[in-house]
Amino acid sequence: MKIDNTRRDFIKTSALVTGGLMTAPFVLPGAYAAPVNELKVALIGCGGRGTGATFQALATGHNIKVVAMADAFRDRLDNAYKALSEKYADKLAVTEETKFVGFDAYKNAMALADVVILATPPGFRPMHFEEAVKQGKQIFMEKPVAVDAVGIRKVLKAAEEAKAKKLNVVVGLQRHYQANYIETIKRIHNGDIGDIINGQVYWNDGGVWVRERQPGQTEMEYQMRNWYYFNWLCGDHINEQHVHNIDVANWVKQGPPVKAEGTGGRLIRTGKENGEIFDHHVLTYTYADGSVIHSECRHFPGAQNRVDESFQGTKGTAYLSAGNYGILKDWKGNMLYEHDRKNQPNPYQVEHDQLWAALFAGEYKFADAQNAANSTMTAIMGRYATYSGKPLTFDEALNGQVDLMPETLAWDAMPKVLPGPDMYYPHAIPGKTKVV
Repeated sequence: MKIDNTRRDFIKTSALVTGGLMTAPFVLPGAYAAPVNELKVALIGCGGRGTGATFQALATGHNIKVVAMADAFRDRLDNAYKALSEKYADKLAVTEETKFVGFDAYKNAMALADVVILATPPGFRPMHFEEAVKQGKQIFMEKPVAVDAVGIRKVLKAAEEAKAKKLNVVVGLQRHYQANYIETIKRIHNGDIGDIINGQVYWNDGGVWVRERQPGQTEMEYQMRNWYYFNWLCGDHINEQHVHNIDVANWVKQGPPVKAEGTGGRLIRTGKENGEIFDHHVLTYTYADGSVIHSECRHFPGAQNRVDESFQGTKGTAYLSAGNYGILKDWKGNMLYEHDRKNQPNPYQVEHDQLWAALFAGEYKFADAQNAANSTMTAIMGRYATYSGKPLTFDEALNGQVDLMPETLAWDAMPKVLPGPDMYYPHAIPGKTKVV
């Protein structure tokens, strides 16, 4: 089958939508008027981020009822239910009959709700997003939105259907809801530091949790439990974490890059428990105007941590970070803008405040999915470049045919990447690994 997705088409559908549209009314399934007085929500993916997102939804103060929960694992669902019930028992309308467990649990949970929170490992995001749109649900979903180009194309198609149905979609790239980013990047786009010619974006830290293999686990269960270290579930940390900083680069440049090239590997986190992902990626992304963004992410315990973004323009420089920094200077060092860091709201809460306010007002206001696919695809493109050791264009990456998802999702089925006799997993070898 010939696929003809291009960066030009991608920009047409993804630019300038994150963070709010001109409002238009929507009608909830089965409803005949807006605004609404109560909304029912289903949580799909009951880990830490899904539980946190549900807390943030309930903290908006609106009349929200959690009516269903779904997860592959019953213990994860139970932990989330316990945490939520300790603070929001009056907002939990979940019964044993509406706790769904297994790979297909999401479908049943969605059917009971007006709004869904999608927070499973990102490998499942395309199929869950497709189903939510098919069922006509309003959506909050976590980033990233896929782990390979096959998944990105599914998300893009579903995003168009969501717009046609006036389904609000907010994605957890929360810097788009953070005042220092909004105000500083607005000034960059207004030309305060001239044309952006270079930039540097970083997510360098010591790495995340590891979940050890337990006796009696099938291979599928082990990989699902230790999901961060398998690309079909996570997409590597360049995708799961560094997508935030890559998203800022694309936001500043007002579109994705045309090419990526770089290097990466496994230097420190090389154990059996570290699966197949790299522990460092270093890239250059080249944009259509010839400007270059340096991208760097690593998991090196004990090394310097750095999570921020810097840009250089023809008239000055910019510095941004999640710590509410937003600084613009001219090339002589004179301050052009410094964001007031005091008393800033939590952007994780702001994105929910804005989404739920729109939903209760009956407004169609948010279409974040295309931008999220844009930034996720840029991160995936970076992984393709470091895994292969070869430069790729955006169009080559977007049209990639390598599908990481297992053929069958069942506890006794086998993922596509399996350990060897020594229980170490094969990993990408630059110069040899096929990525697209």
